[in-house]
Amino acid sequence: MNSKVLRTLSYGVYIVSTMDGERPTGCTANSAMQITSSPATIAVSINHDNYTNHCIDASGLFAVSILAETSAPSLIGHFGFQSGREVNKFDTVSFEMKSGVPIITDSCGYIVCKVINKMETSSHTVFLGEVIDGDVLLSAPAMTYAYYHNVIKGKSPKTAPTYIPEEESAASAPTENTSASKWVCSVCGYIYDGDTPFEELPDDFVCPLCKQPKDKFKLQEVTL
Repeated sequence: MNSKVLRTLSYGVYIVSTMDGERPTGCTANSAMQITSSPATIAVSINHDNYTNHCIDASGLFAVSILAETSAPSLIGHFGFQSGREVNKFDTVSFEMKSGVPIITDSCGYIVCKVINKMETSSHTVFLGEVIDGDVLLSAPAMTYAYYHNVIKGKSPKTAPTYIPEEESAASAPTENTSASKWVCSVCGYIYDGDTPFEELPDDFVCPLCKQPKDKFKLQEVTL
C-alpha cells in the first residue's frame, strides 16, 4: 500500500491541553474533529505514550487550541517534541485558563470539553468530549497539516496518528521526484531550506520549531 494516500486526508494543527493536578500540560495534535452538533461533541486522538493522555483521563477535561498560520511555529515543537512528564510546557508560553483548563492565546480560538466517553486503539486513545466552552481569538486562517509540512517544513512526532516513517515515505515516493541534500533537525525533522551554507550560520542559530541548536542538524537526502 502507498501510505502517502493517507496524507490527502485533511487535518489541522492543534494544542490539546489539560491539567496535571494543579499544573497545566498539553501536546501537539493533528487529529481533532466535531462528531455531533447538538450537543456539540469533539473527538481527539492522543497517543498512549503522551503524558497528556494520562492527564486527560485523570482530569476528565481537555481543551483544543486551534493554531493559526500566524501562530508561532515554535509552539508546535515546544508541545510536540518534549514530554510534560519532564517539562512544564506552559512556563514560557502565553495562555489563559478557561473553564478549568489552559488555552493558547496565540491561536484562532479554543474549544473546552468534558470527557463523556473514550475508545482505545493499539496505540492511541480517542477521547470524546462534550463542548462546554469556546471562543474565537484570531481572524487569521487556521493552520492546516499541509501548511505545516509544506510551508513551515515540519515533520510529525512519532506519537502522531499520521506519523509515517521516513524510509516508508521515501520508498513509496513517485520515481519522478528529485532529491537534494538538506540540513534536517534530528529532533523535530525541520528542514533548513536557506541558501546560506550551514557552517556560516550564527552560532546562536536554533531550530524555529523545537529550539534545538544547530549541532542537532544533520545533512540528509530530502525528496523534493
